[in-house]
Amino acid sequence: MNIKKMLAVARGELAADVVIKNAKVANVFSLEFEKKDVAIYDGYIVGIGTGYYGKEEVDAKNAVLAPGFIEGHCHIESTMLTPAGFAEMVLPRGTTTVIADPHEIANTCGMEGLSFMYEESLHLPLDIFLTAPSCVPASPFETPREELDALAIKRTYEEGWCTTLGEVMNYPAVIHGDAEMWGKIFASWDVVRSGHAPGVTGKELCAYLLSGCSSDHESSTKEEGLEKLRRGMWLMIRQGATEHNLEELLPLIKENEARSSCAMFVSDDLTANHLQTKGHLDETLRLSIKKGLSPLVALRMVTLSPARYFRLFDRGAVAPGYIADLVLLDSLETCNVINVWKKGKKVVENRELLGAPFKREHNYPQSSEVFHIPTVEDISIEPSGNKKIRLIGFRRGQVVTTHLIENPTITNGKVTADKKRDIAKIVVVDKNSDSRRFFTGFVKGLDLKKGALASSVAHDAHNFIAAGMDDISIITALRELRNLGGGLVVASGDQILASLPLPVGGLMSDSTASDVILAIEDVEKAAETLGTSITHPFMAMSFLSLSVIPELKITDQGYVDLNRGGCMSLFVEDEHYN
Repeated sequence: MNIKKMLAVARGELAADVVIKNAKVANVFSLEFEKKDVAIYDGYIVGIGTGYYGKEEVDAKNAVLAPGFIEGHCHIESTMLTPAGFAEMVLPRGTTTVIADPHEIANTCGMEGLSFMYEESLHLPLDIFLTAPSCVPASPFETPREELDALAIKRTYEEGWCTTLGEVMNYPAVIHGDAEMWGKIFASWDVVRSGHAPGVTGKELCAYLLSGCSSDHESSTKEEGLEKLRRGMWLMIRQGATEHNLEELLPLIKENEARSSCAMFVSDDLTANHLQTKGHLDETLRLSIKKGLSPLVALRMVTLSPARYFRLFDRGAVAPGYIADLVLLDSLETCNVINVWKKGKKVVENRELLGAPFKREHNYPQSSEVFHIPTVEDISIEPSGNKKIRLIGFRRGQVVTTHLIENPTITNGKVTADKKRDIAKIVVVDKNSDSRRFFTGFVKGLDLKKGALASSVAHDAHNFIAAGMDDISIITALRELRNLGGGLVVASGDQILASLPLPVGGLMSDSTASDVILAIEDVEKAAETLGTSITHPFMAMSFLSLSVIPELKITDQGYVDLNRGGCMSLFVEDEHYN
């Protein structure tokens, strides 16, 4: 960086590298538009005003010039794309910086997985800041490849892989002073610590906040979100592929737009299909503005607010001294991206991505070898007298579930799935260790009529999960998963209807985004033939094993309900949660 030349360009005495003229500059500090020219030199914005000239001059033609969008919380693995494929999808949508929590691949591949994500991110025209996975495992009731303790967290910072602490999901451990959990927090005391506290309020919220975990993307009601704002938490309003909290939480910002200074929009989990058909943060901007939020306030929540929270003081606004991450839009309301500059270099021109496909790091970590797939006889369940059973109550559009207790359906002396009652059998198999462990339960609400779905994407440990209406279909799907080394599978009886291999840690494909999208469409269409009307059924199923989200979940170790103490039995004596 040549400071003297940069100052001369700022004074208008030397030519800038690029000058964007006649722009309607979106000012996220003062929340106003300015008709100004913007001068860029050596990757930085050096001047805003009139009279600048450059080696390249771009006529914005009164289009909106905004800061590049910043994703404050997501899991790249959920797109089933590697960082390169993810970058190819989000850059044309105006996203130039991403805070990504790689705890998915950390669960399946340990430190090797973190190294892979970092290495592939290094040379992309998208800044990806990885967070240190705080919960591997997410709870003691999940089985990862290897546990990451406080020393492992410290190493991620020393290696340069991670810059902040990822969402601290085991909130009971934080609240009750678990030594191992607090060891990770103390190892991260000088960095930003992201939170995860679904339904945590009152005195428990106060206890949780002593950890310094100062953000949350799990609020599902206006009341919960307001309390967290009042206690100093940054509100991350999540609008993902299957988890939609914008409708409930946006009124908090609309009724007092000053709250946008401590709030941001995040996606958490998106599919590649969603990115292609609906978008990324551009879609959230359109939706929030349509629902009545002031356009510049909405823009602030995907630019300056996340930048300030994550201490990225060199981006998030169009201002002198800031990195020239810029997006040219037809308007904030429609948010159609025209051009994108990353550190002053054009990466999207006239809505077309330049320089793709990006380089892949093909030396990727593979998922663990699966030691044991149960048999049809193994997952067969005999009734236990007149006892009732627990069922996971699936809720569309939410990651939270309900804890149901109902009478079992008994067919030929076995507890079975029931199409009429919308009850499917669900099985989780440990693929990350040699325990040979599996557990069989039931889920209500997946809308399956026949066959089975199986996946190696099962938050957060990402063991094999399968849900179906008959035992043969379930075992057929699980065996195919083992053959693939991970992926998505649709089965009916002993036939495989469709599958998508995910060889990168059992979570991602190193193919291009377009190839992955076509394959996902194929498996989702095959899933529709089984009767389900759920959008993105594999993603919906993947959260049924996330033990740290209320209420009832399923892992290889059994049913789990952390709010009621941990592991739960399948059968119950009565309607009390025993």
